[in-house]
Amino acid sequence: MQITLKFFASIRETMGMSGQAYETHAQTLGQLRDELVQAGGPAAQALGRERVLRMALNQTLCQEDAALSPGAEVAFFPPVTGG
Repeated sequence: MQITLKFFASIRETMGMSGQAYETHAQTLGQLRDELVQAGGPAAQALGRERVLRMALNQTLCQEDAALSPGAEVAFFPPVTGG
């Protein structure tokens, strides 16, 4: 399914972009995170399991078991962001 990824703060800096369209087979946020990490490169560093981060699905903070749907917007950001 096609989704949109958004990256904020230090995650955006590590990824080198603020977002992208992405094709995934993941069914949940946690599966998506693992899929991105397994792809390697900057995503492995920015989203690795050793990092604490927050995730939002369609602009609502969610846990890793939140179900993805086609066209969803997924945002990744550090636990504390400044204004």
